[in-house]
This record gives sequence, C-alpha cells and structure tokens, in this order.
Amino acid sequence: MTALRFDRRDGIALVTLDRSDRLNAVDRATLRELDAVLAELEHDDVSRALVVTGAGRAFSAGADIDELSRLDDPDAFADFVHQFTDVLDRLAQLATPSIAAIDGLALGGGLELALACDLRVASSSARLGVPEVKLGLLPGAGGTQRLPRLVPRAVATHMLLTGAPLTALDAHRYGLVNELSGDAPALDVAERLARELATGAPLAHAAAKQLLREGATLPLAAAIERERQVVAGLFGTADAAEGLAAFRDKRAPSFQRH
Repeated sequence: MTALRFDRRDGIALVTLDRSDRLNAVDRATLRELDAVLAELEHDDVSRALVVTGAGRAFSAGADIDELSRLDDPDAFADFVHQFTDVLDRLAQLATPSIAAIDGLALGGGLELALACDLRVASSSARLGVPEVKLGLLPGAGGTQRLPRLVPRAVATHMLLTGAPLTALDAHRYGLVNELSGDAPALDVAERLARELATGAPLAHAAAKQLLREGATLPLAAAIERERQVVAGLFGTADAAEGLAAFRDKRAPSFQRH
C-alpha cells in the first residue's frame, strides 16, 4: 500500500493515512486502499477495534484538490464522490467499533472520514470543519447529513454555510468529539479507548451499531420493537452467557466472536 499503512496488534487494527506531504489528502488511491482494508476487516475474527489516524501534522485536509482539478466534467466528479461515499458507508457499517484519532486538520473529506467512525478523539491541535462552500461546493460524502446528526443543527448550519472550523474544545463541547487528549497525541487516548473496546462483547458492539443505524430512520415505537428483537437474539449467544457467568463469578468476562 502506498497511501496508507495498515497494522494489527493486540486485537486492534490501525489504519494510518500516509500522505503527510499532502496533509493526507484523500485521492482515489487512498479510497481503493481503505476499501480493501475494510473488506479484510469484515472477515477478521481477531481485530476487536479499529483506529484511523493520519501521519504527520494532519488527520486529513480533505479530498485531493489537485486530483479533483484534473477531472474532466461533473460526471467524473460524481464518480469520485460515489466512490468516496461507498467507502465511508462501508466504514460506518463495519461491525467492529471504529475510532478516529485526530491531530491537526480534519477538513472536508477528512472530517467526513472521521464522521463515519463511531467515536472521535482529538488533540488540542485539531481543527474540524467543512470548508467546501469556500470553493463553491459542499461536502459530498455524507458531511451534510452525518454532521447535523452529531452536533446541534444550528452548529452544523453555521459550519456548512461559513466553512469555519471548530477547535477541538468546541467540537468536544458540541458532541462531535468524544474525548480530548490535550497536548498529547490523539492516538494515545484512541488506543487506550480501543483496548477498552477490544475487551468487550463483539456481538453486542455490532448490535449496538446496527440499532443506532436503523433506529435513526424509524419511528420510536418501531425502533423500540426492533431493539427488543435484537436484544432477544443476543440473549441466546455464547457472549451473553459468558457475560452473565462472569458477573455471577465476579471475574472479568472473556468474550469471543460467534
């Protein structure tokens, strides 16, 4: 791989965007490589958490503008956006919990990548925004939809219409960022959080993600009915049996994929 690095250790998968000379701008090669990694993780019974981060001084400054400027017409741009959206949807639907570790810039497509992760950790250097409006464009890989589902609508509106970024502190205050790492690298806190997730019940994690995803589009009564169905199914799994037994035995559970 040339656009990113992929490593596994101690039940944690780590994806590092590795175009630091381009502030980890996302091009089509990055999307192809990320898609291949996600396809591999869909069948990975070892990795229990995924951390996505960027090399150098940025998480990702967004889509590669040089590559976009060479596209011939709106259809070619639509193809790029479609590819980008498909990869981020695959990330969002991954059964394994994912964490974005954000240092420096997470702008445009970079922020959209972070939004597709389940959790976000940011250092004090982080700046998170969607500046596409300044180019006469808008986010096209879920940014106009995922952002207002995570922050107050007025905040999302301001970000989309002005292109102004949020500081890490404001992003945390509005709920866009789950944890702050201060002056330490975001990866330090993200890996600690990933280790915590890696000891959890993978089937329950996958079910929680499923319910959060499906419930967002259902009326409350239907969403609660779906919750009952999914939770009842979990009760019959070996992981649930192990969790209840560990509680009774006053020991740490040892969960497995089934």
